[in-house]
Amino acid sequence: MLVLVAPGQGAQTPGFLTPWLELPGLADRLAGWSDVVGLDLIKYGTEGDADEIRDTAVAQPLLVAAALASAEALGVTPDLVAGHSVGEFATAALSGSLTPEQALALVRERAQAMAEAAAVTQTGMTAVLGGDEAEVLAAIDKQGLTPANINGAGQIVAGGTLEQLAAFKEDAPARARLIPLSVAGAFHTHHMAPAVERLRAAAASVTPADPSVRLLQNADGQVVSTGADLMERLVAQVSAPVRWDSCVAAMAELGVTKMIELLPGGTLTGLAKRGLRGVQTVALKTPDDLDKARELIK
Repeated sequence: MLVLVAPGQGAQTPGFLTPWLELPGLADRLAGWSDVVGLDLIKYGTEGDADEIRDTAVAQPLLVAAALASAEALGVTPDLVAGHSVGEFATAALSGSLTPEQALALVRERAQAMAEAAAVTQTGMTAVLGGDEAEVLAAIDKQGLTPANINGAGQIVAGGTLEQLAAFKEDAPARARLIPLSVAGAFHTHHMAPAVERLRAAAASVTPADPSVRLLQNADGQVVSTGADLMERLVAQVSAPVRWDSCVAAMAELGVTKMIELLPGGTLTGLAKRGLRGVQTVALKTPDDLDKARELIK
């Protein structure tokens, strides 16, 4: 069983799109999607520096467009799809529930709304690697932070104000390593509540189809069966924690044997190597990885 997964914000790196523009038709596709999101995706994906592509309003459309472009280049129909955070908009399109253009238009609204919400208060996110999960969650709660991403494989991401994160660093849980993330705000926490309503208003103009490919959703790792349910979940997840651990558990239960992570791959396949032992993985980082991915699914 093959699952395609799409990474979330923070996976982007300067110049990651450059080698992909050599593929026939891909630059034209990205140019068309640039018109949809009102950004020069090619320029940001090839020339943008780390700070420019860290901007939420840029990063989210760029990541979804990259995932969709790499999936198109790969040209396979998976048994299952799952996206991490904003990656869910890519998988909503891959499932057949949304068109790529609908997904990108909604991501544009999501990204702008979340950027505005992040500007209200100085917030951020810190990854916690290792430690006892119960102790980590207790330490996060002690500082008034939110466990914004519970990724499994010993990784939890805390989100909140910079002051709260500083206090968390000073009183870190035992045997845990803390890594500040290169994101512009505390995503998937109550700080994003204003963005939910803006995205809900935008989503009201879209009529999604029911998914034709099984799709796992971040809230609880459940397979989403209707377009209406998917749309409500896409809206709500802006201020709700990402339970990637639940998605991974569902993949194991469903019998996933192979995983391909769409561009810019690496994060989710890395988690899979610890949380889905025995599952074969390929991360799409350069066009050379397409052959590896096709070999995997033979």
